Amino acid sequence: MKLFVPGRLCLFGEHSDWSGGYRRINPDLGVGYTLLVGTNQGLYADVTPHADSLVMEVSLDDGTQKSFEVKMHPELLLEAAQAGDFFSYAAGVAYRIHRDFPVGGLKINNYHTDLPIKKGLSSSAAICVLVARAWNLAYNLQLGIREEMEYAYLGEITTGSQCGRMDQGCAYGNVPIAMLFDGDRVTIEELQVGKNLYFVVVDLAASKDTQKILADLNACYPVAQNQIHRDVQNYLGNISYQITKNAIAALQAGDGQTLGELMRYAQTEFDRYMVPASPQQLTAPILHQLLDYKPIQTYIWGGKGVGSQGDGTVQFIVKSDVEQLQVMDIIKRDFPHMHPFKLTIYARD
Repeated sequence: MKLFVPGRLCLFGEHSDWSGGYRRINPDLGVGYTLLVGTNQGLYADVTPHADSLVMEVSLDDGTQKSFEVKMHPELLLEAAQAGDFFSYAAGVAYRIHRDFPVGGLKINNYHTDLPIKKGLSSSAAICVLVARAWNLAYNLQLGIREEMEYAYLGEITTGSQCGRMDQGCAYGNVPIAMLFDGDRVTIEELQVGKNLYFVVVDLAASKDTQKILADLNACYPVAQNQIHRDVQNYLGNISYQITKNAIAALQAGDGQTLGELMRYAQTEFDRYMVPASPQQLTAPILHQLLDYKPIQTYIWGGKGVGSQGDGTVQFIVKSDVEQLQVMDIIKRDFPHMHPFKLTIYARD
């Protein structure tokens, strides 16, 4: 059985998934609201049942190959999930599945990956969704997409990850979705796109510490202790909600220009309210260098950071498929160490 699971690009609303979750403790906080879509790149795998083990073979986007095997025993799976290595996410999902279903193991050959790893595109969530979906289909567990997402999320947090529930939205593939987060309640809406929309996503080939960013921002919750905390809560609540609401309307209308303007505005407000909470990671000089790079401005409507932000990945919405290629060529020419790739969101009937 062959499977493909894409990465996830958060167009708007980053960090508001976990921040909205704090409403179960502090109901005065704003709800989280995100707009996301699966990437055109992802993980490709062959899956077959295995008698008693999880066996994985992985080929990464840089050509690296890794392998892993663990018996389907709860204690061994939990130990592997908490080991903090590359295969911990898969072991975490296996642990959660094994708790609820009397199933055997799997052999997963992830024979091709063209999704950049650890670049804000939810590569870890893609792995978790891939493993959950593999068990679902191999053993006919009859799980829906939301249930696959739940097992993927539970598997990821079993590793100690501080991820929110947005990342597993990659389970919907290239269909854009809006997700609302109110405490433990998550609402998902599939969206129609008025016209094809064209993006360029760029791996900045720099470094950032996502765990540091999450730790710094989570320290602002659940109750603000100072002005920096209040600013973070204000941005991730009311400000981000309104930006995302407007972006959803623009996406459904196929209005790339308005989406670009909203990206520029969202980045400006993010820098104003969020950077002081984690200045070492979020000042992001390389990100802003490319956002402001003059040779590409005529071809784009706008751009902003991706995922947790920082110097990881940037996204641009461009004016057409022609400009998409032009922007990629300029970046390859002037920043040869960076890695641009295309994302197209297609209009659906």
